[in-house]
Amino acid sequence: MSLFVDIIKAFPDFKLSAQIEAGSEVVALLGGSGCGKSLTLKCIAGIEKPDKGRILINGETVFDSEKNINLKPQKRNVGFLFQNYALFANMTVRKNIAYGIDKPNNKKLAIAGEFIKAFQLENVADLYPAQISGGQQQRVALARILVSNPKILMLDEPFSALDSHLKWSMEREIAAVLADFNGTTVFVSHNRDEAYRISDRIAVMSAGVIELIGDKEDIFNFPKTLAAAKITGCKNISKAEKVGVNQVNALDWGVVLNTACIVPDNISHVCVHANCFEAANGVGNRDNTFTCHVRNIFDEPDNKLIEFTFNDGAINGKTILFQIPKHLCKNQINSSFIITIPSDKVICLE
Repeated sequence: MSLFVDIIKAFPDFKLSAQIEAGSEVVALLGGSGCGKSLTLKCIAGIEKPDKGRILINGETVFDSEKNINLKPQKRNVGFLFQNYALFANMTVRKNIAYGIDKPNNKKLAIAGEFIKAFQLENVADLYPAQISGGQQQRVALARILVSNPKILMLDEPFSALDSHLKWSMEREIAAVLADFNGTTVFVSHNRDEAYRISDRIAVMSAGVIELIGDKEDIFNFPKTLAAAKITGCKNISKAEKVGVNQVNALDWGVVLNTACIVPDNISHVCVHANCFEAANGVGNRDNTFTCHVRNIFDEPDNKLIEFTFNDGAINGKTILFQIPKHLCKNQINSSFIITIPSDKVICLE
């Protein structure tokens, strides 16, 4: 099972340029609203036509601008779960699921019955979508997709309409479904935690471009681009300039940092995750060790967030956040302390 996407679609005020290669795995398209995630899915499904490029599903060309190939959506055998689930309001749960089965009516209902049981929908099988919960609607939509044996699955913000408790429950259910699906899944989300928990790899999308794609742990730990750092939740980002092979000037923080990596010539920013600082007992001879001044302290369920500035304060008033377990936090507002940033935790962004 595989998916290959290399497409361009231009609008007067927006341009999509998407490149994806995936096998039997879950790839998350992660990015903010309006960055082109849903448009990418629609192009793969055949709902939107790209201006240029190619799309292959399991080696079969479903779109090729040069060869004038553009298969209709129903010929692509793609399972698409929309944000609103797109159920037929005038059909019962049973008939909604049976709708996707290309068999005689008696066989349709029998197969639909198997999926109704598998998705624990027996008690609502003869009700209409308006009569069942959001979580049940989602299960019906998933069952209707899977009953047609799609080559790939595409999920567009599947949890956006659910409350937090139901969202967690449905996330676990969908994760189980995807684990059993022997194909490619593309999962669209603007929520970094959802994307991390559900996906194998993550593609970071910004302003119509897939900036970065790779293993989810690599993307979160070493985001490489400004958009990736922001969407994965890095709290500390500063404008930066290269001052040496392994040195960078963090302009917003007013300090020069040593790096374990070679600083790229086109560096634009530098970032440090809030949990990557180390409290130091003394300055000693360690690189990236600074006296810091506490500006504020914020409570989290398990941690404290210390908001501080380096030395005499940031040039542009930019503060930094240090995450520390509550039981280890001894700091007070307006106090000073010494901190070290390990050089391998200083991330250069292009």
